[in-house]
Amino acid sequence: MTKLIIQLLIPFASFISFTIVFMSIPTILRVAHMKNLYDEPNGRTAHTSPIPTLGGLAIFIGFIFTYSLFVDWFEFPKLPFLTPALIIIFGIGIKDDILVTAPMVKLAGQIVSAIIIVGLGELYITDFHGFFGIIPNPFWGTVISIISLVFITNGFNLIDGIDGLATITGIIAIFSFSFWFYINGSYHIPVLGAALIGSLLAFGYYNIFSKKQKIFMGDTGSLIIGFLVGVVAIAFSEYNIRSNQSSLVFSMNSAPAVAVAILIIPIVDTVRIFLLRVSQGRSPFDADKNHIHHRMLALGLSHLQISFIIGVINIGFVILGFSLRNWGMLRLLILVLSLGFTIAYLPSFLLYVKKRPLIKRLRKIQNVNFKEETL
Repeated sequence: MTKLIIQLLIPFASFISFTIVFMSIPTILRVAHMKNLYDEPNGRTAHTSPIPTLGGLAIFIGFIFTYSLFVDWFEFPKLPFLTPALIIIFGIGIKDDILVTAPMVKLAGQIVSAIIIVGLGELYITDFHGFFGIIPNPFWGTVISIISLVFITNGFNLIDGIDGLATITGIIAIFSFSFWFYINGSYHIPVLGAALIGSLLAFGYYNIFSKKQKIFMGDTGSLIIGFLVGVVAIAFSEYNIRSNQSSLVFSMNSAPAVAVAILIIPIVDTVRIFLLRVSQGRSPFDADKNHIHHRMLALGLSHLQISFIIGVINIGFVILGFSLRNWGMLRLLILVLSLGFTIAYLPSFLLYVKKRPLIKRLRKIQNVNFKEETL
């Protein structure tokens, strides 16, 4: 198969997955309405009416069909275990969307999936790219890879709180990684990315723009996006190891830090929310409304405005990471995380400034009432 034909198959893969998802969602919606499979609004959700949550089913079908159709046409020996691992992710996600699954059960399923792709598929981190001069052995490389994959998977699950956010973030992340593989002449990941992007674009139409046929991706969709992006992020880091850089057109000396820049939104929000919950004496898996997008909602922004703003910020970090790709692993990592956390806490700061006059008035009222009681 010629290089030109392979390149033409990439947009074709996106078209196939887009068509499958776009055609399947109306049928899924009819089943959801018949079986009353809705996400009911509660104190921590951003929607006010029952919405079907089986969009992840369509994303999975569109991706797995398209990926399976093209996978044998490309050489990528470290990913033969992706499909069974993804099926497990799909299983725990769809069960949670329909019946609700305990957090520890979901976590266990993610760990098993990570072990399949990292341990059995041998897709693990072998080089920290000069980070304090540390070179991990196979055992610690495997452990760190499993933890990283589970972390990224949960990160996308946690940011899926408003319309379009997980979709837009997933598209930006998978496109950024796929673009790098493409310009370096490796076409397996771009096809994988095209299949996922096509699915997300079709889902995004119903989730963001449709009013009569609105649907959520649920845990199924967000876990699938996070798992796939995590797998590609590890592959991205490994393709940039020093022994392989001479064969690359566009190499990176700080690939893990660039990967963090690409995934800055789920990484920073997850770390921030986990630290906040633990500091309050709660489980890091407790649900609340302290995510970045919740803070921005409190500022009066709409779902689409928030997703667009965060998407633009995400693109800015991608450009920063690619521009400073050879700046040094530690320096780039510190810069990216410092900027990331600064921006992550900006909505909370603006919300405090906005509510400050109200807080002052409440304190004055309390002081007046206290004085009256003492008199």
